[in-house]
Parts: sequence; structure tokens; C-alpha cells
Amino acid sequence: MKTALTFITLQGLLATALAQTPTVPVPDIQIKTAVLAAPADKRDGATVYGYSAKNEFVVLRKGTNEFVCLADDPAQKGLSVSCYHRDLDPFMERGRVLKQAGKKPAEILAMREQEVKDKKLTMPSHPSSLFSYTAKAEDYDAATGEVKDGYLRSVVYIPYATAESTGLPLKPEAPGMPWIMDPGTHRAHIMINPPVSTTAHH
Repeated sequence: MKTALTFITLQGLLATALAQTPTVPVPDIQIKTAVLAAPADKRDGATVYGYSAKNEFVVLRKGTNEFVCLADDPAQKGLSVSCYHRDLDPFMERGRVLKQAGKKPAEILAMREQEVKDKKLTMPSHPSSLFSYTAKAEDYDAATGEVKDGYLRSVVYIPYATAESTGLPLKPEAPGMPWIMDPGTHRAHIMINPPVSTTAHH
């Protein structure tokens, strides 16, 4: 009886562990969805980071152009992928490392700011783009990589730019209007959020 109870308990623990382990899509699906954030003419040549079958963060494909794309995190609901100019990679990678080390967003922000000031972390000296593509869980099929009603937003990093140096407002005053976020810091960037479609599936 005791053996049977132990077996049932182990079965329950195994089922719980399996339920908590995210299913990682095959590399082709990860690449297919990751590059949705990139301009169409940049997708085939972009480098793509994603997840191995063991849920390790790895390079899924080495690229031939200036874009780096990040696949969706299978542990998070819905779809969230991004692509950015390769000159932003040191900044992005440092953020990933600090997050993995358990640092909170405010700590990551402060640490990277100080590292840039100390010239331990280099930010591009020119404007550099990032594109983010998201979709709700019900609009994303991880098995096929099919997405409907995805939302694409654009970001242009211009370190230490300000509202005065760019002529941009500090908040959008109309749908789709560009504005500047984190002005005067190492991560100052122009935000462009297109209007959300009123015909989108909900």
C-alpha cells in the first residue's frame, strides 16, 4: 500500500513538473515568428536567438545582415518577439545577463547606465532601430507559428537625446505620433506606437 501511495505521489510530482516546463517550439517555428518583427527585406538574413529543447538561450541561426532577432520566450503567455540593429547587441545582451542573475528592472537600468558612463558598455553613436511584435495568446499558435492580429511597434535608440535636441514631445499627442522616452539617458529612444486596429480580433 505504501509503495502504491509513493508511486502515485511520484506520478503527481512528475505531472506537475511537466506542466510547469514550457514546451519549446522547434527552431524553424521560433525563427519564423522571431523575424516577424523585422522589416520584410531583412528577415532572411537576420541572426536569430532562441531556445534549445532544454530551454537554453542559444543562437538558432547566424545571419548575414545587420539585424538580430529574439524568439518568443515559451515560458510567457502570448507572443513577444523583437529585432534590433546589431550595434545594440552588447546593450541587449548585458540586460539579459543581469536579468538572468536576478536583478530587478530598476537595478538593470542603473547598472547599465553606470557601465556606459564608465565606458565598460558601449552604446551606438548613431541612431539604431528596434522593432517589437506582439500578439495575444489566443491569436498565436506555437505549434505552427501562425499569428493573427499581431502588433508592431518601432523604437529608435539615440543615446542622450532630449526633447530639445530632437524636437519630439515627451508623450504621444496623437495615435502613431513619435515621442521620446528616457530623454537624456544612455537608453534615450524614440517610440512609435501605431494606432491599434479597431477591426482586430479580440
